[in-house]
Amino acid sequence: MTDLRVPVLVVGGGVAGLSASMVLSSLGVESLVVSSWPTTSSLPKAHVIGQRTMEIFTEVGVGPEIEERSTPAANMRGIAWYAGLAGPHDDHGRKLAQLDAWGAGYTDPDYVAASASRTCNLPQIRLEPVLKRHAEMLDPDGVRFHHELVDLTQDDDGVTATVRDRTAGTTYTVRADYVIAADGGRTVGGLLGVGMTGPRDIMKMVSVHMAADLSPWATDDDVLIRWLINPAFGGAWSGVLVPMGPERWGPASEEWVFHMQYATDDPEAMQEEKVLARMRATMGLPPELDVSVLRISQWVMEGVIADRFRVGRVFLAGDAAHRHPPTGGLGMNSAVHDVHNLGWKIAAVLAGRAGDGLLDTYEVERKPVDQQNIDSAIASAMNHFAITEALNLSAEKAPEENWAELAPLLHDLPGSATRRHALNRAIGAQTMEYRHHNVEFGYRYESTAVVPDGSPTPAPLDPVRLYEPGTRPGDPMPHAVVEREGERVALGSLVRGGRFLVLAGEEGHAWVEAATKLAVENDLPLAAGTVGVLDSDLVDVRCAWLKHRGIAPAGVVVVRPDRYVAYRSVGGVADPYTALRDALSQVLSTGLR
Repeated sequence: MTDLRVPVLVVGGGVAGLSASMVLSSLGVESLVVSSWPTTSSLPKAHVIGQRTMEIFTEVGVGPEIEERSTPAANMRGIAWYAGLAGPHDDHGRKLAQLDAWGAGYTDPDYVAASASRTCNLPQIRLEPVLKRHAEMLDPDGVRFHHELVDLTQDDDGVTATVRDRTAGTTYTVRADYVIAADGGRTVGGLLGVGMTGPRDIMKMVSVHMAADLSPWATDDDVLIRWLINPAFGGAWSGVLVPMGPERWGPASEEWVFHMQYATDDPEAMQEEKVLARMRATMGLPPELDVSVLRISQWVMEGVIADRFRVGRVFLAGDAAHRHPPTGGLGMNSAVHDVHNLGWKIAAVLAGRAGDGLLDTYEVERKPVDQQNIDSAIASAMNHFAITEALNLSAEKAPEENWAELAPLLHDLPGSATRRHALNRAIGAQTMEYRHHNVEFGYRYESTAVVPDGSPTPAPLDPVRLYEPGTRPGDPMPHAVVEREGERVALGSLVRGGRFLVLAGEEGHAWVEAATKLAVENDLPLAAGTVGVLDSDLVDVRCAWLKHRGIAPAGVVVVRPDRYVAYRSVGGVADPYTALRDALSQVLSTGLR
């Protein structure tokens, strides 16, 4: 095989690597993905796809297929806790509590107002083939599985990588301007000497992927994730049951995954017969039920982050840069957000429109957000113990004693009100995992690619649960539906293909003229227009932009290609051309003409 030359080499063919390929293709940048694995994931892995991630997938063209294959919105409105699943006791399988999850199937007004995209659910075993197929469609020669990176060196002009074709048994070299390491930390980080810090061995988990008909017991159509706590074992044996589809969802799901927690040094976690016996006992499955085990996997929960996200011309993303507990579904989503943040910056530098300093902002912006996501996931995982405490179950008690502890929750008895309120308080606290809208969606950036406007940082109503849309520089662009030439579109959909978006108020025509002139003079992808309720290029038909824009009619908001606010002027200025030129020069780390 002859040696290759590509602008960007992507190491790793999971969600991060395939997303990087699609993002770069959408920006007109050729890349090559190499993955040491023979195919995409054979494990279910992560499954919740947040709103911002769905916006990115929609931008690169794969969003509609993902939503079509996802769990229907009606089958993912809630998370619930149960007294086991099945068994001889009259209260086996009874629901103890339920909580809305990730926008309650796109019915929560805050989630509807935040984005034109709903939260979806599609496990990686189903998602990655969709991403791979779409990445290959965008770049037919750009994805190679069973091709393993074995070495790389870099110099001032680029990176030289040695890749082994594991099928043919041959090696070849790839010369690239930049490398995105999305290999889960298996190879590139070690070659570069990048360490990872943070808590390890938080707990050991064993996941059983199975095919079984659980519809007689998993009867709630609107529940996505079931926390099963069997009183017969005092809560010591419990687990999490998640439907896997693939064609039917809800109670009719053909496949399921059951997650169980073990002590990190428990040898039984490695013994499949004992794992399956524990699973059946915990769930209370009748012995005659046919369960086809597809895969058993063991994994250790950790919360680590790379010391560096950039080493010269190599950038770490996804699990190569940070690894999270699965609580809240932040890990996979963070990976997609990483490469979306990085992709437009690499494209701008390759096109000669930006300086190298723009690439430094990748780590500056993403590392604090990824650390916040790790901290949030760990806190959510630990908070589940409060729910166990509120149930007051114990492995030291006899089964009938544990059932007696649950009786006031399930039946109207003396003390029921007090016990139910205590459980509700513990369940309500878990909104930190299942309604972490500001963590998942509303995070903000601070770097040289953001021009401060001097406005104070507002105190959040709740830093975890409530996303408060705004246009302060560094904020994600608020969602709004606008009408243009008789067609209604999401305002955010106008930001694509590496394009900046300049949105002026009704009286901000001077900003539009200045932006248009700058774009022509500097060959800068940019769209500009006025947005307002009345005489504007884009009509704010629902007043959503007016509600959150934070500028006067003569002001302006400049949005980066990743939909983050780069610059804002609350009102008009004497020289909008110079103001925009200076702002964009700072953002792009170069001097615009």
